[in-house]
Amino acid sequence: MEQVTVAVIGCGSIARNAHLPSYAKNPRAKIKYVVDIKPEAAKEMAEQYNVPNVLTDYRDLLDDDEVEAISICTPNYTHAPIAIDCLNAGKNVLCEKPAAINAELVEKMKKAADRNNKVLNIGVVNRFDSVVNKIKDMIDAGELGNLYHIYCSFRSHRSIPGLGEWFTTKSMSGGGVLIDWGVHFLDLIFYCISPEKILTVSSNAYSELAKNMREYVYESMWAGPPNYNGVYDVEEFVTGLIRTSGPTISLNGAWAQNINDPAMFIEFMGDKGGIKLQYGGDFTFYTTKDGKLYQEDSSVAHNDKFYDELDSFLKSSIENRKNRANVDNILITAQVMDAIYKSAQLGREVVL
Repeated sequence: MEQVTVAVIGCGSIARNAHLPSYAKNPRAKIKYVVDIKPEAAKEMAEQYNVPNVLTDYRDLLDDDEVEAISICTPNYTHAPIAIDCLNAGKNVLCEKPAAINAELVEKMKKAADRNNKVLNIGVVNRFDSVVNKIKDMIDAGELGNLYHIYCSFRSHRSIPGLGEWFTTKSMSGGGVLIDWGVHFLDLIFYCISPEKILTVSSNAYSELAKNMREYVYESMWAGPPNYNGVYDVEEFVTGLIRTSGPTISLNGAWAQNINDPAMFIEFMGDKGGIKLQYGGDFTFYTTKDGKLYQEDSSVAHNDKFYDELDSFLKSSIENRKNRANVDNILITAQVMDAIYKSAQLGREVVL
């Protein structure tokens, strides 16, 4: 089996829990570098996965011709510059979501990939989920009939991450709950329905519960503890309506809300049937049969979607071909998120 020499830039939770273990298990991958601006973090991962080289500056590996593929697992604002540097150095890239902090930068990343004839994938892992692909197959086969509306909810109680750090600083994160969680829900939906055109977006976004950071009481906080001398200028709640050439899409998302009823699901509504997917879990199919109401729970075996995502990236790097997670397929999500933020800022509907 042909091997791909890889480097992982950034040793945060997504690298620790997905990229490094998936590469380590995959016979196609040979991890040569781990990189982090915190040398102790890189050293810890190198020791755990028997990686021979530790760096604090990713630029130091760009001249290594042996490295063919790179995972970027760094904060949002660094995605575009690091990805473009790696692509210009002739490397294939898997960049974690969101692709960048706005669609304009995603376009620049795509141009760099095209110019250098390299693969640029984005970490939209749900496209490799066996349950999600079963739903896509059912929609494509017409089992839901005319799909007219989709609703998604990605709401938690009080769980703003890294208050006062880069997560809550718009210039570094690109936004709040929409760009952090909503990107996964929107991309999953667009993958399943493949809309020909996005028509309009109407939305609003709210930054209410942590306006006074010291008074914000939280249930959980990853990437903490709070930095009360930092910035909080992103949304913790977002709501919107998207009109497409096919179904409409509505959404409600919250890092934090004053209702302790977390809800993470997507509903696909068709005139023949409907599907409710519990995000990251199973789904129920609702329809009629022989003149009676009928429902069926999914029986799809769950796969290791992160392993399959990275395996597909390695195959794409070997074959120099685009797959379902290629940046070409992700532009629509970045553009719609930009439109949601623009609509909220302007207080009116935005036409795409």
